[in-house]
Amino acid sequence: MHQQKRQPELVEGNLPVFVFPTELIFYADDQSTHKQVLTLYNPYEFALKFKVLCTTPNKYVVVDAAGAVKPQCCVDIVIRHRDVRSCHYGVVDKFRLQVSEQSQRKALGRKEVVATLLPSAKEQQKEEEEKRIKEHLSESLFFEQPFQPENRAVSSGPSLLTVFLGVVCIAALMLPTLGDVESLVPLYLQLSVNQKLVAAYILGLITMAILRT
Repeated sequence: MHQQKRQPELVEGNLPVFVFPTELIFYADDQSTHKQVLTLYNPYEFALKFKVLCTTPNKYVVVDAAGAVKPQCCVDIVIRHRDVRSCHYGVVDKFRLQVSEQSQRKALGRKEVVATLLPSAKEQQKEEEEKRIKEHLSESLFFEQPFQPENRAVSSGPSLLTVFLGVVCIAALMLPTLGDVESLVPLYLQLSVNQKLVAAYILGLITMAILRT
């Protein structure tokens, strides 16, 4: 006789929420950035309800600010900035994604995403470059006093650990999904949909980190 699997008791506020990205940057001079997408992942075996809250709702339009995510699926939430003015440059707003089980009203978990409006992408890149140069010069002054110049380490690009984790995530996504009938790959190398969702989420974070280096 088939017994229904018992779902573990869920504690209010303790459920991890997987959202990507965790930071939204809008550029006033680039209209294509005025519309951005948040992806909410549900790696669990049960459906989730979600609700999007905001500290300044008058500045944004959130398409589908409430809805549901099926088990082991994801949904895209479109966010548009509708008040692009210079007085809002540099102001940090916050979105909160709150999830709950479909049969209950209590919030099982929440995740905050910050949003910032900047005047120009080019100005932002220039500021970051100037910041990196200043940091490099300050490090040079610190390390060159006790050591020879040729021993000074020059760091650029992502770390080996970041690249290694990215390669592992890509390899995980290329492996067959558990349950594929025609797969010739051994069972211990087949991953579940849940594991692949987590790998895709980690790969997205690594990609953002590499792009910002």
